[in-house]
Amino acid sequence: MTLGSLLKPEAVKVLGNVTSKKRLMRDLCDIAAGCYGIDTEEALSALQDRESIGPTGVGGGVALPHARIPSLEKVVGVFVRLERPVPFEAVDRQPVDLVFALFAPEDSGVHHLKALALVSRALRGAKVQAKLRANEDPVILHTILVGAEESQAA
Repeated sequence: MTLGSLLKPEAVKVLGNVTSKKRLMRDLCDIAAGCYGIDTEEALSALQDRESIGPTGVGGGVALPHARIPSLEKVVGVFVRLERPVPFEAVDRQPVDLVFALFAPEDSGVHHLKALALVSRALRGAKVQAKLRANEDPVILHTILVGAEESQAA
């Protein structure tokens, strides 16, 4: 499993009009619907259910919302960089601007956890975060993300 296999280039976006966590979640699901054929309402409900267990804002302006979707066949992702950070109830109480959402099949088990760990490792570095925040081109953002995974392996 690689970030390149989880994240289609067209599932990487820069969003400027997001003003709330609720709107962010809707936008993530809309992108997932367009890229992977996931039902928007099903995905939104699953993300909200997961958030009710505990927020997925991991700190440093990064959030990793994730949910299981029965209709999916494999784990897929959506990445967004927000032009303006939004409150997300993160562990450090800081707003988020880098968000990588994962959607996994209901029975994905260990694959879901491996994907979450992979994304977490890729986004944890300050250098990677700075590069992501310094770029607005989705193609470049995708390249940075895939490159971050490769540099973690080295």
